Amino acid sequence: MTTHRTRRSVVLGAAAFTLPFVLGLAAPAFADSQQSGPYGPACASVPKEGAGSLAGMAKDPVATAASNNPALSTLVTAVKRAGLVDTLNNAKDITVFAPTNQAFAKIPKADLARILADKTELTKILTYHVVGERITPKQLTSGSFKTLEGGSLTTARSGGSFTVNDKAKIVCGDVHTSNATVNIIDTVLTPM
Repeated sequence: MTTHRTRRSVVLGAAAFTLPFVLGLAAPAFADSQQSGPYGPACASVPKEGAGSLAGMAKDPVATAASNNPALSTLVTAVKRAGLVDTLNNAKDITVFAPTNQAFAKIPKADLARILADKTELTKILTYHVVGERITPKQLTSGSFKTLEGGSLTTARSGGSFTVNDKAKIVCGDVHTSNATVNIIDTVLTPM
């Protein structure tokens, strides 16, 4: 009987050791979906202090906050050309999927120049990146959201990363400004 209890203790002890290890491997994906606060590989490149830092961006409305982030300078130029600075800064509780400079660089130069020169098309594209509510990481796991442009975009989680419309990856998500949640993405979205 003592041998049976000893074996049982060893088996239970092994299970107690193994279970947290197995759960530990699964925990990051679950934690990402429940996370509050910025996450993603590009968050490390956000300035640590000043107006462009995460703390600095939290104090400003979204268009102003984006203008302080060097990785979003092309987006800021586009927002200014479309005349959307005041619209975005005065909006309440929105989510912006903000393409990086590298996302805009994926568009051929001639096409990007044409889009930037066409205020109607530019406005349509930019407002497709904005949702009229604050979206949490949990909602991004499998969601469909109506954009200010009028179309819808979809989000999904695979492992610890999120995608938008099955092509753009969120590279720094859940960044807060005074009036918006920003998810920085690696591809410019096009209205469907």
